[in-house]
Amino acid sequence: MDYKSSLIQDGNPMENLEKQLICPICLELFTKPVVILPCQHNLCRKCANDIFQAANPYWTTRSGSVSMSGGRFRCPSCRHEVIMDRHGVYGLQRNLLVENIIDIYKQECSSRPLQKGSHPMCKEHEDEKINIYCLTCEVPTCSMCKVFGAHQACEVAPLQSVFQGQKENSHQVKEELSQKFDTLYAILDEKKSELLQRITQEQEEKLSFIESLIQQYREQLDKSSKLVETAIQSLDEPGGATFLLSAKQLIQSIVEASKGCQLGKTEQGFENMDYFTLDLEHIADALRAIDFGIEEDEEEFFEEEEVQEEEVSTEEKAEGHQ
Repeated sequence: MDYKSSLIQDGNPMENLEKQLICPICLELFTKPVVILPCQHNLCRKCANDIFQAANPYWTTRSGSVSMSGGRFRCPSCRHEVIMDRHGVYGLQRNLLVENIIDIYKQECSSRPLQKGSHPMCKEHEDEKINIYCLTCEVPTCSMCKVFGAHQACEVAPLQSVFQGQKENSHQVKEELSQKFDTLYAILDEKKSELLQRITQEQEEKLSFIESLIQQYREQLDKSSKLVETAIQSLDEPGGATFLLSAKQLIQSIVEASKGCQLGKTEQGFENMDYFTLDLEHIADALRAIDFGIEEDEEEFFEEEEVQEEEVSTEEKAEGHQ
């Protein structure tokens, strides 16, 4: 019976001690532990007697009338076979050391006493508490069902270890789920930063272009203002020859200035940035559809629906060809 492999592994000394004080049959603390010689394994005397009586149905009880010299007993821990004398299990040596350790352990753990009365009872063995869990059948059961009943060939574990294992598994699943969503949040934040950076870059490029145009138009305006001032001053020139000489040069400068005025300009809708519109409806639908994996019966249901749809489609095509 490989029950120890399912026990929770931790560094708690009291829990580690408790594991050494558990009977491999009832999976509870030893009650009147007896030593199976010569393999030295321990069992509750009642558990050992139940196994011995089942293996030797014609052996006499302490008050019975059937007379036999002894019987065979196979240790459930190591399968070592022992030949009992006429006293049977009651002739085995009591392990007083283990009994004393259990008494000390119970005193240390008095703050969390065993609540035996609250345990449900086995339906097959009314006097037996449900104290183990069948890992093969995935149901709680009693130690007698494991030894003599329907779960003889099954792998079992203590209820507490299964309970703690499922609790830890639940905690682990929650942690994994949180990590997956944290990863999803990180991806969204990273994408958000990337898209915002692209908008900011486009905004800065447009502002830079506008500022450049403003500077060009300002410089052109200064040149034009100076030409106008020069033209006004020429009109005030009293000498005809001097006016004519300066006027010709002024007119040429004005013509050249008008020809060279090839300033840039913005196109219509230059300020519009609607092309950065983001359609996230399909992404939102995908996020809303996030769920755990569907059960096998649901998968079969969807597969049946797909098969029916394919059959209907095939029939419609066949009718269309007729």
